[in-house]
Amino acid sequence: MDALRAQDPPRIGDYVLLARIGAGGMGVVYLGRSPGGRLVAVKVVREEITGHPEALARFRREAETVRAVRSAYTANLIDAGLDAAPYWIATEYVAGPTLARAVRERGPFPVVTCRRLVAAMAEGLASVHAYGVTHRDLKPQNVLLGSQGPQLIDFGIARGVEQTALTQDGQAPGTPGFTAPEVLTRNEVGAAADVFALGATVAYAATGRAPFGGGDAAAVSYRAVHEEIDTAGVEPGLAALIRACVEKDPARRPGPAELIRWCAVDTALVDDPAYQPLVAMAEVVPDTPQRPPNAPAPAIHDLPTQGPPPSPPPSRPNPWLVAAGVGAVVGIAVATAVWLLPGNGGGDAGGNGGDKPDGPPGYIQDIGTSRHAWNGLRESCNLPGEEQPPLQFQYAVTTGENDPTGEIPPGKAEIGYRLKYEEPNLPPYYVSVEVKPPHLLDTDEFGYVSKAADLYEGDETQWKNLVYPDDFSDRAGGKVRPAPPLADDPGEWTVVYHHATSDKKHRSVVCHGFTADTVSE
Repeated sequence: MDALRAQDPPRIGDYVLLARIGAGGMGVVYLGRSPGGRLVAVKVVREEITGHPEALARFRREAETVRAVRSAYTANLIDAGLDAAPYWIATEYVAGPTLARAVRERGPFPVVTCRRLVAAMAEGLASVHAYGVTHRDLKPQNVLLGSQGPQLIDFGIARGVEQTALTQDGQAPGTPGFTAPEVLTRNEVGAAADVFALGATVAYAATGRAPFGGGDAAAVSYRAVHEEIDTAGVEPGLAALIRACVEKDPARRPGPAELIRWCAVDTALVDDPAYQPLVAMAEVVPDTPQRPPNAPAPAIHDLPTQGPPPSPPPSRPNPWLVAAGVGAVVGIAVATAVWLLPGNGGGDAGGNGGDKPDGPPGYIQDIGTSRHAWNGLRESCNLPGEEQPPLQFQYAVTTGENDPTGEIPPGKAEIGYRLKYEEPNLPPYYVSVEVKPPHLLDTDEFGYVSKAADLYEGDETQWKNLVYPDDFSDRAGGKVRPAPPLADDPGEWTVVYHHATSDKKHRSVVCHGFTADTVSE
């Protein structure tokens, strides 16, 4: 939970905003308080996308889905503002970690806890399906471990079972590794697809590993369609249950009622001794609005939710002996990017994750082509990263024109990155940033680059900020050419974060961008 920023409103509707819970592709989620003192999670659509009919239609569909599904396993809708900008919905605030965070910080769940989790989540799916709704994006980040049991969150792409599976851009919904084969290959969405996602989610809870491995989205989806799920080391009975859930043929998967009978639990999940400490991981709720007196950090961008879930960090103590204080979110996926750390339990799934630096790199050089291009309208790049980013990697771009503090001059951009949480005793991980102006986007030419810096050097939770064009240059052919001003090339600029092991050995991990207008220097 983060402090409010200068640009955040003090209230939405009747709700006083206390803090930021998180941010996602659709908008920002705030912790709010009603006039009577009730805590709510207020999800507000980002101003930049309020003009896109398909985005608003998705948001309104989410509101109607949450309104219709009244279940003990979902956060109920309390209020909404859907008639005029800013568009928002307010749901119950549920304190507790996501399943992804719990496994990452405490390690895989015990077998008996996994069985109770299956039974509870199956009951939750049965409750949702009874309303004629399929979730379509069940995964560890969308399961909240609350004091009353698991809660299913983020119904942003949920629809009635009779509706098409394809999203606006023609891509299958959901997250690779958790999306069922029939959705990926035949665009068939049904209750059985949620059961597949449940099996993959429990596999992650039991192993702490991505259920179908890491790598780019296409590779993960291919394995989900053609290969077996990873249940190595899982107790045989639980492994058989997981494999039944992820049968390639949806007709062969058990339904929620059959799963509950299969688990044969005699104790509720909330009474499980391994589950109870997780509830204490919720952050302390502030009594008053949390707004820093100094300049706020730039707006943080999420990595795509299509990536695999996190692996637990190495060398952790027995995860079930102590409780940690960590917050959780209801209403959107986790705002921080949590992926497999290259070289840390993920093998070479991310590309060159096992590489050791050859020495501190300086300025990375063009080693082939650079086809990344950011589409500002759709907030996406045409190519994914070649390698998975480090655990808890966050990145941000703020231009002088949208900086609420006024500290960034017009015509310049501040580009930053950090880890949200400290990761001690890790080897160097050098990051170099490439910036491509609009005139290079349809070419293979390399952009302007910054000097590589070790992500883990110093306090890695503090933002490492670069200023464009001051900290960037073109170094092709051994000559140093300064980067051009933003005003020279107005339009959509691309920012690519690279992991560099030497000047001539690097791979992209994140692509994003920003819009630059014509300004006076």
